[in-house]
Amino acid sequence: MGLFNNKKAETLVEEPILDTSTASLLSPPQAVGTLDVISLKNIRQVYHTAKGDSVLFDNLNFTIEDLTGEGQFISLLGKSGCGKSTLLRYIAGLQNPTAGEIFLYGKKKTDKDHVPMVFQQYSSFHWKSVIENVALPLLLKDVNKTEAFNKAEEMIKLVGLAGHENKWAKHPLLSGGQLQRVAIARSLIANPQILLLDEPFSALDIKNRTELQNVLLELFYSDKIDVTFILVTHDIREAVYLSNRLYIMKNNPGEIYKEFKISFGKERRNRDTRYLPSYINLTREIEETFNTLN
Repeated sequence: MGLFNNKKAETLVEEPILDTSTASLLSPPQAVGTLDVISLKNIRQVYHTAKGDSVLFDNLNFTIEDLTGEGQFISLLGKSGCGKSTLLRYIAGLQNPTAGEIFLYGKKKTDKDHVPMVFQQYSSFHWKSVIENVALPLLLKDVNKTEAFNKAEEMIKLVGLAGHENKWAKHPLLSGGQLQRVAIARSLIANPQILLLDEPFSALDIKNRTELQNVLLELFYSDKIDVTFILVTHDIREAVYLSNRLYIMKNNPGEIYKEFKISFGKERRNRDTRYLPSYINLTREIEETFNTLN
């Protein structure tokens, strides 16, 4: 048996559990079916400052559909200040909008619903080993330690960290890329339906960044993982390489400006994808669209 017994059309109801990279994990309602993964409706965000009110969102509406038989890898692009990371914080349960409603799998989000998020900063507990970090969400849910560690070992293998289980999760024992693998494994071990990624590779060198991009693609296409990835990035080439849906946001106020559907499929796991004319042309088109924003 695999790590998860996970089917898109069958989702069991569970109580949310704690994921220490953010808070607790979302357990979606029973009948996912063709419900939207996420729906943000009439969102307004106002920040009160000494100079007056600053409006980030004014009646923002944004929906990510649950496409039957197709996984979702969503990327959000936009200039600084357009609200990309704020949208992730709404979904994660780290922030509430001034007004508006958020729905997760057709159910109105409550303060008890939280979705795991991998941040730019490394979030591992450096006084714990890799396997202890990865197993922690299950241990906090009172899963038997042997079972939790067995599942952690399999997840560690999936993210390419086999052989590092008993190392302390800190520099210099682990590289920055390896620490982000720990965070990804810990966020996925309790089988969430959504994983949020807030520029998780921005501090990595090109080699480690490319390796982590391919780790995400392997997870995305793995039959052991069934999750919607939502990535915030400033790297257009990265977004095109990873995504099957890409959204450009504009600001003043923040809103969805344009959607791109990307269909490279599983072959994009081959690095040569980046040199295909179709990839280069799409990257150029998105860059030109991005440069039209104020």
